[in-house]
Amino acid sequence: MKSLVIYFSRADENYFGGQMRYIDKGNTEIVAEYIKDILGSDLFKVERKTPYSANYMKCIKEAQDEQRNGELPELKTYLDDISEYDIIFVGGPIYWGTLPQPMFTELSRLDFDGKIVMPFSTHEGSGLGNIARDIKKYAKGAIINIGLAINGSSVNEAKPRVEKWIKENI
Repeated sequence: MKSLVIYFSRADENYFGGQMRYIDKGNTEIVAEYIKDILGSDLFKVERKTPYSANYMKCIKEAQDEQRNGELPELKTYLDDISEYDIIFVGGPIYWGTLPQPMFTELSRLDFDGKIVMPFSTHEGSGLGNIARDIKKYAKGAIINIGLAINGSSVNEAKPRVEKWIKENI
């Protein structure tokens, strides 16, 4: 089975268990790379045309405003076809209970009919939030499988959890 990881990830200032810290690579990108290492998946990183602020508090405010307004922001690049894939991993950080809006910009463009979708998140206390429910709105016809939530502050030790999740759910 051929797999693809569609993900949003953000470096810069991030929240880690009560503290702000700058990181060079976003937590979700690390998980996406684990999936690639385990399955040989292709990767597609969703990026806003205008990036969120590097300042964490400003970033989450921007994300909240987008969500409240139902905005689907413009992206740097778009993925147009997922027909060659059987399994699509969809992941990102949890912003206000769900994935960042740029993910929904991308998901709304694709034909998920008959695809298996494996949701995953990185978070600091929100778990999976509402991402399975929200993915279902945009990924019409997909089979939404069991998701995985990884605490961002422990992402560097999470590869065994990712591998176990994949083995148990594919």
